[in-house]
Amino acid sequence: MPRVIVLLAAAAILVAAGWLIRDFIRDPVATPIADFSAPFVFGRFAVPPDNPLTQEGFALGRHLFYDPILSANNEVSCATCHIQAMAFTDGRARSPALSGGELEFSAMSLVNLLWGQERFFWDGRATSLEEQALMPIQHPEEMGQDIDVLVAELSSSSSYRRMFRRAYGEVSADNIARALASFMRMLISDNSKYDKYLRGEVRLNAQEEHGRKLFMAHPDTKVSLRGGNCIDCHSQFLTSGFRDALDGFSNNGLDPEDTLAPGLMAVTGNPAHKGFFKVPTLRNIAVTAPYMHDGRFETLRDVMNHYNDGIVVSDTLSPLILEADNAPDTPSDTVGLRMTPEEIDAIIAFLHTLTDEVFLTDPAFSNPFEGGS
Repeated sequence: MPRVIVLLAAAAILVAAGWLIRDFIRDPVATPIADFSAPFVFGRFAVPPDNPLTQEGFALGRHLFYDPILSANNEVSCATCHIQAMAFTDGRARSPALSGGELEFSAMSLVNLLWGQERFFWDGRATSLEEQALMPIQHPEEMGQDIDVLVAELSSSSSYRRMFRRAYGEVSADNIARALASFMRMLISDNSKYDKYLRGEVRLNAQEEHGRKLFMAHPDTKVSLRGGNCIDCHSQFLTSGFRDALDGFSNNGLDPEDTLAPGLMAVTGNPAHKGFFKVPTLRNIAVTAPYMHDGRFETLRDVMNHYNDGIVVSDTLSPLILEADNAPDTPSDTVGLRMTPEEIDAIIAFLHTLTDEVFLTDPAFSNPFEGGS
C-alpha cells in the first residue's frame, strides 16, 4: 500500500478518535428546559442552585428512571413501583420486596414535587429530592444496588457516558441523584378539570361544585357551615401537605396509641411526631388506589368513611381532625365528620376532577426505551 494512503488512513482514524474524545471531554451543555412554566396558583418553589433544570439533566434522569440497571439484579427500575398511568404509583398496598414479601410503605405518587413539604417519603426521612433519589437504589429490599457498582456499570456504557458528560460532566453518585431529581421535578400535573376550572376554561357540574365547597370548608355549626375539612391538611390548589416546617405531616387517626406506627418520630426522635405521616397530594387520586401509607383503604369511599365516622383517637391525633364535626351535638361513640351520603358523594365527585389525563399519558414522561424516544 502506498505510503500516502497509509498516512491518510491513519489521519482519518485520528480525526475520528478526536471527535470521540471531544464528545466525552467537553464541558456540560446547560440548556434550560424549553417553555418551562409553572402554575402561579401553586405558589413558590425552589430548585437547587447546583442542579438547575436542563434538557440534558431531564433526558438523563428519564433514562435512568426507566432503566433496571439501577438495581442489583437488573430487573427493577424506578418505574417498576412508579407507573405513569397510575400517577407514578404502582396500584399495590405495599410494594414488593426483593427477597419476597412486602415493603413497609406504599409507593407514593411522584406529582408536583417542586412544591409542598420539602421532606420526602411517608416518614420524611429525605430532606431533598437528590437525597431521596439514591435511597431506593441502595435499599437492600428495594433495588439492592451498591452505588459504586452502579457508577462503574454506567461508566462502561458509551451512551450513558455521553449523556452524563453533556448534563453534568461525569458519571458519579451525585450526578445520578441530580438527574433523577431533575426528572421528578418536571412531573407537573396541571391540566385536570379542576385546573381548567381555575383557569376559567370549564365549569364544574353541580355535584362537583358542591364537593369543592365541602372540600374547602372547615365545619362550623355555630354558623351552619358544613364542610369536609380536607383543606386543613391538603393545601388548596396543590392538594398536598403544607410547606412550612413540618406542617405537611399529620396523624390522621388510623390507629390506637398502642399500635401507632412511629412515622415521622423515627426521623425526628420527637414523641409528639408519633403516627405522623406525610400528607400526600390528592392530584390524580382517583387512579392511585389503594390509599394511606400502608394501602389499607381500597377505595375513595373507604377513605371518606374513615374520616366520616372511623377516626381513632390517640395522643398525637391532629386537633384539626378531632374538632372537625358537622354534628357535634349528636350523641355518638365515634369521632368524625358525620356528613350525609350525598355530601360524601359530592366530595368524591370533586376528587375525580383532579385527574389529569394529559399528565398520565404525556410521552415526555414515558419509557424512553419503548418507541425509540
